[in-house]
Amino acid sequence: MKKFLNGLLFLIVLAVVASNFAGCSSSGFFKASAQENGKAGDDSSKKNFPDAPDVTFKDLEGKDVRLADLKGKIVVINFWATWCEPCQVEIPWMIAFQEKYADKGFTLLGVAMDDEGKSVVAPFVQKSQFDVDGKQKTMNYPIVLGNDDLSSKFGGLIGLPTTVVVGRDGKIHKRFIGLVSHDELDKEIKELL
Repeated sequence: MKKFLNGLLFLIVLAVVASNFAGCSSSGFFKASAQENGKAGDDSSKKNFPDAPDVTFKDLEGKDVRLADLKGKIVVINFWATWCEPCQVEIPWMIAFQEKYADKGFTLLGVAMDDEGKSVVAPFVQKSQFDVDGKQKTMNYPIVLGNDDLSSKFGGLIGLPTTVVVGRDGKIHKRFIGLVSHDELDKEIKELL
């Protein structure tokens, strides 16, 4: 019986790991896995949040965008790709968050992880329109180009989308792997405003 239970546990763990790797590499969506930082048993007001990495991205015009220059703002970093279906589900929410909170010291940073880079991302950003509250809108937040080296500084990517929330203090407060819940991300942003 013990061997059977150990085997069953192994299969369950294997299935969870496999589903996390599926992400956008398959057509299926997978539920966001929210990971809060901090030590077990800590009071929520005393969490030990890690510093956001000191990284410099390139925007679509080739200009540097340093994450450190955004310290003092709440920054939602959304790793996405043009081919990623769950990413496209999130984009209208990201547009709405940028509209709603930009004047409150908030910015969204879309990190495009397409292998082809600017040649694919720039036309997508310019031409793609998304339904935001019944209106067709293009992406209204800074889009930068990402790569494996940059994403590894955020702990690597298991799948796309991956969303990292950085507080005004320059620390990572939350990380979502997979399709994030609109309401959960909105709640996290509001708590940091």
